[in-house]
Amino acid sequence: PPPPPPHPPRLDSSAASDVYKRQEERLEAVARTLLARYGVVFRRLLERETGLPPWRDLLRAFWRLEARGEVRGGRFVESFSGEQFAHPEAVEPLRRQRDTADRESLVVVCGADPVNLAGIVTPGERIPATPGNRVLFRDGVPVAAQTGKDFRNLVPLQTSDEWMYRQLLTRRFAPPGRKRHNQRRSSA
Repeated sequence: PPPPPPHPPRLDSSAASDVYKRQEERLEAVARTLLARYGVVFRRLLERETGLPPWRDLLRAFWRLEARGEVRGGRFVESFSGEQFAHPEAVEPLRRQRDTADRESLVVVCGADPVNLAGIVTPGERIPATPGNRVLFRDGVPVAAQTGKDFRNLVPLQTSDEWMYRQLLTRRFAPPGRKRHNQRRSSA
């Protein structure tokens, strides 16, 4: 019979602990990067991210950061179960947003922006993450999208809202009293 294969070299305990420590530091760096990007992190939010370590490994890193007081754990985003972690600086703005929910806010986001979470953390279809696409959010809910040259409603809209939203998505609309960013000022 052939000789048995050679055994892999054994790591002494200090070398093994160094490898483990470097891996944990890397996971914490990834966790901090995600918190800096999103402010709040939870499993479903990361579905579109590629090249990330498994959630179970990130979860251990978030728990360590929470134990050291570097992040906050809790329930920050409604209708999502599981662990959620927030950057300490994100907690107060989230509370303010919750408390002032009666004002309407409109935000247009590029389809390739990491903040484009339409269909991931909000109900409805996903908007492809390509630079030419744009999504209009009303109070955090996607209401309309421009994909390529196509405009589409993501929720039922009134005619007047649809016109204004189309203008916002195609960058043709300037609110009263403000010039569009690409309009030249008169030299008079």
